[in-house]
Amino acid sequence: MSTIVSLPDQATAVVPKKNYITAEHGLLSWLLTADHKRIAMLYLFSITFFFFIGGFFAGMVRLELLTPAGDLMAADTYNKMFTMHGIVMIFLFLVPSVPATLGNFFIPIMIGAKDLAFPKINLLSWYLYMAGGIFVLTTLVLGGVDTGWTFTTPLSTHYLNTHVVTTATAIFIAGFSSIFTGLNFIVTVHRMRAPGMTWFRLPLFVWSNYAASVLMVLGTPVLAIAIVLVALERTLGLGVFDPAKGGDPLLFQHLFWFYSHPAVYIMILPGFGVISEVISTFSRKRVFGYTAVAFSSVAIAVFGFFVWAHHMFIMGVSNYSALVFSLLTMLVAVPSAIKIFNWAFTLQKGSITFETPMLYAFGFIGLFTIGGLTGVFLGSLGMDVHLTETYFIVAHFHFVMVGGMLMAFLAGIHFWWPKMTGRMYPEGMSKFAAVVTFIGFILTFFPQFIVGYLGMPRRYAAYPAEFQVLNVLSTAGATVLGVGYMLPIFYLAWSLKYGAIAGNNPWQATGLEWQIQSPPLTENFLETPIVDHEAYDYEWLERKTQRELQHVG
Repeated sequence: MSTIVSLPDQATAVVPKKNYITAEHGLLSWLLTADHKRIAMLYLFSITFFFFIGGFFAGMVRLELLTPAGDLMAADTYNKMFTMHGIVMIFLFLVPSVPATLGNFFIPIMIGAKDLAFPKINLLSWYLYMAGGIFVLTTLVLGGVDTGWTFTTPLSTHYLNTHVVTTATAIFIAGFSSIFTGLNFIVTVHRMRAPGMTWFRLPLFVWSNYAASVLMVLGTPVLAIAIVLVALERTLGLGVFDPAKGGDPLLFQHLFWFYSHPAVYIMILPGFGVISEVISTFSRKRVFGYTAVAFSSVAIAVFGFFVWAHHMFIMGVSNYSALVFSLLTMLVAVPSAIKIFNWAFTLQKGSITFETPMLYAFGFIGLFTIGGLTGVFLGSLGMDVHLTETYFIVAHFHFVMVGGMLMAFLAGIHFWWPKMTGRMYPEGMSKFAAVVTFIGFILTFFPQFIVGYLGMPRRYAAYPAEFQVLNVLSTAGATVLGVGYMLPIFYLAWSLKYGAIAGNNPWQATGLEWQIQSPPLTENFLETPIVDHEAYDYEWLERKTQRELQHVG
C-alpha cells in the first residue's frame, strides 16, 4: 500500500516560523538556491509565463478560424502561430509542468528525504529550461518557425524555411533539463527513502513520477539525436532525411515518434499521480487496488515505447507492422483504464466532499476518458486513414493533454497550495474557475471532433464555409476557457497576502507532506521520519488526531 508516517515530535510540537520562503532573502538566494522547494517555485513561475505565451498563439489561431477565409493573417504567419503554440505548450509547459513543480517540491517530502539526490543538478535543470525558453523567444523575435511542432522532414530541412536551427537548439537544451529532472527523481526514490518506506508504501504520486522519469531518461536522447541530425542536414547539407540528397524522411518519423509518443505519457503519468492523491483525500478512502494502480503506471511506461508507429499508418509503413502497432495501441489503453476504474471504486461509498481540487479531478476523469476513447478510433487502421490530419486529431490530443494534464496540474496546484504557501485561496472563486474551465474546454474542443470527422483538415488557415458555425463555437469556447485559466492567477496571487492561514493539514490528508509545518522548513524535517503505516490510512489519521486533542487537553 502507500505512505504514512510516524514523525518524532514534530507533528504535535510548535514548529519554528522560519520556512523555506523566509529562511533567506534576496534575489540571489533564489537564483543560486539548492533547495528543491525553491527550485519548484522557480519552475512554477517560469512555466506559467510560457503557458500564457503559448496561449496567446492559440488565441491567434482561433481568431483566424472565426471566418472561412484566411483574412486575419497570411498563410505562412498562420503556420508560425500554430507551430509556436505547439512547441511552447509541449516542450515548455506540458512536459515539465507537474514533475518540475509539484514533483520537485513534494517527492523528497513524500519519501522522507531532506532534498533530491543532486540539488545542484536540480538547479542546473531549471537554468537549462530557461535557456531553452530564451532560444524559443529568440526564434519568435527573429520571425518564428513554420514546420509544425513535429519538425516534419523534408520540410524542416529545406533551406527556404524559417528559423528551424534556433528552435531545434531550444528543444535540444530543454531536453537535457528533462533528463536531469528524471535522473534526479530516479536516484532519489531508489536511494533516499526514509526508514520503513518500502516500494509498496510509496504514494502513487511518487510511482507516477518515477515511471515518467524512466521515460524522460530513455526517450529524450532519441529526440535530441533526431533534432541534431535535422540541424546538421540543414546547415551542412548532409543527406539524412531529405530524399533529394539520398536521405529517408520516414527515418525521421520513426526517431521523432519513438520519443514523442512516450512524451504523451511523460506529460500524463504525473497527472495520474495527482488525481490518485486528490481522489483518496476527498473521498476519505484508501485508493482501491493500490498495487494495480502503481503497476499500471509502470505498464504505461513500458508500452509507451512500443506504439510509436501508430502515428505513421498513412506514411508508408508496411501493412503487417501497422497491424502490430494497432494491436499494441489497443493494449496500452488497458493500464489507463485500470486507473479510471480504480478511481471510480475508490469513490464508491466514500465520504466525498467537493472542494476545488476534487472538482478539477472530476473534470480530469471526464475529459481524459473522452480523449482515451477517441484514441481507440485513431488506433484502428481503417478509421485512422479517414481521421488522420483532420481536426479530430487536434480534439483528441487536447482532450488528453489539455483537458487531462492541465486539469490534473490545476488540481495539484489547488491541492498543495496551502502546503506550499501556508495560505488558503477563496474557495468560492476557485470552484467557479474550475466550472468555467470545464465548460470552456468542452465548448472549445468538442466541435472539433465533429468538423474533423466531417473532413476538415488541420493546419489550414482557410476552410469550407459549411464548417464556420462549429469553428465560431470553438473560438467562443476558447474565450471562456481563457477566462477559466486566468482566474487562478489572480486569486492565488491574492491569497499570498490576504488568504486565511492554512494550518499544517487543512484537508485532513494522510500523506507525509501534511504532517509537517506549512510552508515546510528548508530541511523539510527536524528529524528523519520513521514510516510504519500505509498511506491513505484514514483510521490512523483519526487515531493520531484524537491523541493530539487529548495531549492539548
